[in-house]
Amino acid sequence: MRFDGKTVVITGAASGIGAEATRLFASEGAIVFASDIDDEGGKALEQETDGDVRYRHCDVSSTEDIRKLMDGAAQETGGIDVVFNNAGAGGARPGIDEIEPDEWDRTMDLLLRSVAFGIRYAVPHMKGRKGANIVNVSSVAAVGPGYSPTAYAVAKAGVLHLTKCAATDLAQHGIRVNAVQPGFINTNIFTSSMGMEDDMARTAKAVIAQMSSNAQPVMRGGQPRDIAEAVAFLASDAASFMTGTSMLVDGGLTIGPRHSWDPEAPGIFDALEAMQNQGQSPA
Repeated sequence: MRFDGKTVVITGAASGIGAEATRLFASEGAIVFASDIDDEGGKALEQETDGDVRYRHCDVSSTEDIRKLMDGAAQETGGIDVVFNNAGAGGARPGIDEIEPDEWDRTMDLLLRSVAFGIRYAVPHMKGRKGANIVNVSSVAAVGPGYSPTAYAVAKAGVLHLTKCAATDLAQHGIRVNAVQPGFINTNIFTSSMGMEDDMARTAKAVIAQMSSNAQPVMRGGQPRDIAEAVAFLASDAASFMTGTSMLVDGGLTIGPRHSWDPEAPGIFDALEAMQNQGQSPA
């Protein structure tokens, strides 16, 4: 019961990583304020989860909604111990040569500004609480291009730097701030950003899971529980000496090019050797 009696606020809690984190924190004794714009999914989570889960509507693109969420949680329980800034979506898909200003702004508001103001409005209720800490969701997309659309990648890189800056600002108050960087996790973030219907979305998620298991050293698709466990660790006393850092949970996706971990994949020296052998005259 690592979080017995602790107040935990989670955004984007109605499905995927947020829902799994809600279940985990609640199972370990936390009072969890689970927020989302999916009221049906959030209320279902509140009903089916063992432990104290309290669903609250919150659109994280609205700073006023975020403020009300944090103020309300603190008013009910006396303060906030853990914030998991998780809410997000795939954002705008066009490249930098085609994206429109409003698409860029919506993506930044949803993925970066929401984290900044999740911190801003939670901190007044976290000061003076032993072990208080914040965990933000970044992504492997923050490591480099090729993992996501451009606007999403830039926003998630911003979350990493925000995490470091916030950790320095809040150290004087004893509040830790860390981030988690998921790889390809089997949630609806990809399919929802493309507006897929349920049947097609289920098929697409199965394809994504298979593709990701073939693209990384850990040969299975990532699951929401993998990220929830990492978040719970970062939020626990076991990580009390960690702040301003991030944890990659990606099945080894970012470890290097395929030939660095797959003996069947040719590397550059294999290719050069093959060329050299082809150029040799028969004995």
